[in-house]
Amino acid sequence: MQQETDVAIIGGGIIGCAIAYFLRRRGVEVMVFEKGAIGGRASGAAAGLLAPLGPLAGPGPFADLLLAGFAQLTAIAPELEDATGLRLGYERPGALRTVRSQKRLPRLRKRFEAWLPLGLELHWLSGQEARQLEPSLSEEVCAAIYAPQESQIDAVLLTRAWYQAAQRLGAQFFCGQEVMAFDHQQAQVRGIRLSDHRSIACKHLVLAAGAWTAQWSEELYLSLPVSPLKGQLLTMQQPEPRLRHIIFGEAAYIAPRGQQLLIGATKEEAGFDDQVTQEGINWLCSTAIRFLPALEYSSVQTSWAGLRPRTPDTRPRLGPAPGWKNVTIATGHNSVGIILSGITGDTIAELIATGQIPEIIAPFSPQRFQA
Repeated sequence: MQQETDVAIIGGGIIGCAIAYFLRRRGVEVMVFEKGAIGGRASGAAAGLLAPLGPLAGPGPFADLLLAGFAQLTAIAPELEDATGLRLGYERPGALRTVRSQKRLPRLRKRFEAWLPLGLELHWLSGQEARQLEPSLSEEVCAAIYAPQESQIDAVLLTRAWYQAAQRLGAQFFCGQEVMAFDHQQAQVRGIRLSDHRSIACKHLVLAAGAWTAQWSEELYLSLPVSPLKGQLLTMQQPEPRLRHIIFGEAAYIAPRGQQLLIGATKEEAGFDDQVTQEGINWLCSTAIRFLPALEYSSVQTSWAGLRPRTPDTRPRLGPAPGWKNVTIATGHNSVGIILSGITGDTIAELIATGQIPEIIAPFSPQRFQA
């Protein structure tokens, strides 16, 4: 007898797991298909920074989405911890966005003024004031924006929490099962075919395949411009005095994680190559040392890389697939998949259950990439 489900989700990263969780909360049957391990790709390599200011140029639809996702994830983290027994490593150290050159001051001031209307608490600091918060900061740091609400979470544990919470509500997960093709008729997907030759009937299909989304372009007769953007990260031992805040500067970040510092991340067009390189490690180390000179005497403890799902306009693709009656796309989160995981899961579940597109994701329709 052929298996069937209400919704089949392709992709077992943090987005697919969060969608499964919210669908099950609405009583919708769900199967999730992941060709590797749950959270084994970008979700498992992410830094877990809940720092929404970085990608924002000011108020607008993307700011609304990102700040709503930030608020929702902060609120739901305790619920996920209670449901799974996992401690997600959520903490709110605050962040300093810094510059080391007087020439960069006008740009930082412009960002400060653009961010003020967003409603987050912000403080402009001189270099001396920044070093009062973080004594290890380089004497070259001449100004900083202090955002005390910016936070962080363990991305691996958060992905696991979405997965376990969804599973406990009845979602079914199939790891090591690659979807090979769709069965469709009259602009509707009727089912999927797996690598083990099984067929699964479904009433709705969700494509949440991250950087691998574009492989379905031909199958769906759509333009799916999502490509991998490689990011390398590493850890080093905490210096003395220990860093307490997240530091941003010169396209890198340094985040305190207990006895370690997490340092990231490169942005490289390297296809699907996720190998760590000496060039990437050297860049991360040298950039971090410019802001925290004490790191010159530290060594790299661990290093890894992940592949962000990048879109041409750096915005996610959320909503119905153009030309299809029962296909939804949830991908292209670039570097903000962790912070947007909850609101993506919630709104995509609402769309599927009600047939209505939630207003907050309407500006991110996949339709914008169709000729």
